[in-house]
Amino acid sequence: MEGIETAIVEFLQSVLNTIGWPGVVIIMALESANIPIPSEVTMPLAGWMLVQARGLPLWRAALDGGLMGTLGCTIGSVASYLLGLWGGRPFLYRWGRYVLISQHDLERADRWFARWGDWAVFISRLLPIVRTFISFPAGVVRVHLGRFIILSFIGSFIWCGALAAAGYAFGSEWERIRDIMRPLDIPIAILLVAGLAYYIYHHIRHAQTCAVPEEPVNPLNTD
Repeated sequence: MEGIETAIVEFLQSVLNTIGWPGVVIIMALESANIPIPSEVTMPLAGWMLVQARGLPLWRAALDGGLMGTLGCTIGSVASYLLGLWGGRPFLYRWGRYVLISQHDLERADRWFARWGDWAVFISRLLPIVRTFISFPAGVVRVHLGRFIILSFIGSFIWCGALAAAGYAFGSEWERIRDIMRPLDIPIAILLVAGLAYYIYHHIRHAQTCAVPEEPVNPLNTD
């Protein structure tokens, strides 16, 4: 993992050196479109390279970083949302049984998102890992597009602006931010894996229960 992150840092530095803020928009769009490029690296690096290292004030890191990062997040999120909206549901109706997703599961997801979807969209923008993948299922269950964009924008602005400002504050030691935040990845990953394991266990038990034939009733039995 350390080698992968080193390669990502070198790639991001090259992109930001070459095209600056448009590079931030592109990278954050990819990050929000299900490609796991850690924003905990991108935005602090931008706050340092594109603001602090150029002698600009801290508020520029929070504002410029927040706006450019959020623009990218919104573009990527909408693209992933539309992919889920237009293609996700037909795909799952046809092939979902092979990954243990039934029509009943989709209906339950619809009800859950109808009740908690707005909060899920907003809070996910403030969480590592989850923020990368929330848009596709939001599209599958047809979360209201207008609210999805607004809540994604607000959550992403807070996240991107805070990380860019932190990168400004740490300066050339901006990579310490990733070291500080890395422990947050562990409990989130554990919860996701545990949730997946429970989901698989529940479906296997349900399938086994449905597969057990009922004992036929003997009409001549008078006991």
